Amino acid sequence: MRSARENAMSRSLAALSAMLLASACQQSEVTPQASDAPPEQATAPAAITMSDEAASAPSPAVDPAAKGRKESVDNDLYEFSYSYPAAAARYPDLREWLDGDLEKKREEIDEAAREDKASATKDGYPYRPHSSGTEWQVVTDLPNWLSLSAQIYTYSGGAHGMTVSDTLLWDKTAQKVREPTELFVSDAALRDAIRKPFCDALDRERAKKRGEPVDRASGDMFTECIDPMESVVILGSAGGSGFDRIGVLVAPYSAGPYAEGSYEVTLPVTPAVLRAVRPEFRGSFSAGG
Repeated sequence: MRSARENAMSRSLAALSAMLLASACQQSEVTPQASDAPPEQATAPAAITMSDEAASAPSPAVDPAAKGRKESVDNDLYEFSYSYPAAAARYPDLREWLDGDLEKKREEIDEAAREDKASATKDGYPYRPHSSGTEWQVVTDLPNWLSLSAQIYTYSGGAHGMTVSDTLLWDKTAQKVREPTELFVSDAALRDAIRKPFCDALDRERAKKRGEPVDRASGDMFTECIDPMESVVILGSAGGSGFDRIGVLVAPYSAGPYAEGSYEVTLPVTPAVLRAVRPEFRGSFSAGG
C-alpha cells in the first residue's frame, strides 16, 4: 500500500508535468522559474534521489576489525571442522562466500552420515563416523589480490581418508572470487609454459621419497609425468610485488601410491609463463628468480 507521503509526491509530480506540458504548447519564449514552483515540488525529486543512493550504496570493501572463523562439530555421526583466517574475513563478500561454503560442506556431511548410519543399522554392519575438515590459509596477500589455499580431509567409512587441496583468489579490485587459472589465456597455454619444468621438479620430489632416480620410460604409471592442470594450481609471491611463483598441489594417487601422500611443486614465473597471462592481468605478475 502506498504511503500518504508517496501519494503527495505523486500528485505534486503530476501537477508539475501538466504545467510543463502546457508551457511547451504555447509559443512563448518564457521559461517558468524554479521559484514559481511550490516548495514541495522542488524538494521532492531531491529526496527521492538521496533515498535511491542510500539504498544502492555498496557494502564496505574492507572490514579491518574482522576476525577469522573456526567451527567444529563432533558427535556420534561425524566430525566436522572448517576455518579461515582474518585476512579473508576482512572482505565481507569473501567472508560470505566462505561462510556459504562452510554451510554447504556441513550439510553434505550431515546428510551423507545419516544415510550411511541408516544403511549400517538396516544391513547390520558397524557404522564408522565420517569426517570432514577444511582449513584455509593465506598463500600471499598482495595489494590487489589475496591468494588462499585449503587442505581438505574427508573420511566416509572406508579403509582410509583422503586429503586434497583447493584454492581461490580474491580480486580486491573487482570484489569477486576467481580461480587462479582465470588469469591465463587458457589452460593449454599455461600447461605448455610449465609442463617441462613441472615434470622435472616432480621427478626430483619423487626421487626424494623413493630413494632412487625416476625412470619415466620404465612403464610404471607412477614414473610417468602427469598433467599439471589436472592438479590444483595456486599463485604465490616471494617478492611481494606481484605473482612470481606458481604452485602445483598434487593429490595422493595422482603422482604416486597412496603411501607417498601428496606432492607440492613450486615453479618460478618465467617469461614463458608471462606470455600465457591474459593482457589485463600481466601487471599483477613479475618474473621470479
